[in-house]
Amino acid sequence: MSHVTLVRHGQANTKARDEISYDRLSDLGRQQARWLGAHLRGTGERFARAYSGTLTRHCQTAEEMDLGLEVVRDARFNELEYFTMATLFAEQHGVAIPVNREGFILHMPRLFTVWREGGLEGAPESFADFEARVSEALREVAAGEGRAVVVTSGGVIGFAMRATMGLGMGALAHACLAIENSSLSRFQPLATGLALTQFNAVPHLDGAGRAHARTHL
Repeated sequence: MSHVTLVRHGQANTKARDEISYDRLSDLGRQQARWLGAHLRGTGERFARAYSGTLTRHCQTAEEMDLGLEVVRDARFNELEYFTMATLFAEQHGVAIPVNREGFILHMPRLFTVWREGGLEGAPESFADFEARVSEALREVAAGEGRAVVVTSGGVIGFAMRATMGLGMGALAHACLAIENSSLSRFQPLATGLALTQFNAVPHLDGAGRAHARTHL
C-alpha cells in the first residue's frame, strides 16, 4: 500500500445555486491550483500516480497544477450533489437552503442524517452508495505502487475521513465544512489500515500576500 494525498479542487463558482453552474473554477481557483503545483515542485514532492474525479472543476485543478503525469479520471471521486439534495430537503422537509457558510454548519449534519436514513426521496444516490464508492476508490488507489495524488472535492475527503476514523454526522459535517480550496489531506497506510496523517494543509497559501486566497466555497 502507498500513501494517498487528496487535493480539494480550487475555488469554484461561488455564486451558483445548482450543480452545473457551480462546476467551474473561478480565476482565483485556477491561481490556487497553480500555486499548489509550484509548491509541490519546489519542495521536491513527487507522485508516481495521479487521479481526479471527472467533474470540470477537478479536471481544471489537475491541469493547472501541472503534475507532469497522466491523470486517470475516476467518477468515484466525484462530489455528492449537495445542491440537488438541499433542494429536495427544502421541498420535502421544509428546511431552507442556507445563504452563507454559517448556515451550513447546522444544515449539513441535518441533511446528512436524513439522507443516511433514506428520507430524501429522489436523491441522486444513497448515503450508503456514496460512502461505499469513496471507500472503495480510496482503498484501490492506496493498494497501488508509489505515492498517489487525487484531485477531488470536500465531501469525498470528509467521507474518506469517516471511513478511516469512524466520524459521526456532526464531526463529518465539521470536517467537510473546514476543508479549504486546494488543500492537501494525506492518508498513510499502516498494518491495520489507512490513517489520516495530514488534514487541510495549505502551505502554498501561507503568508500575508496570499491570505485573501484562503477560501472554503
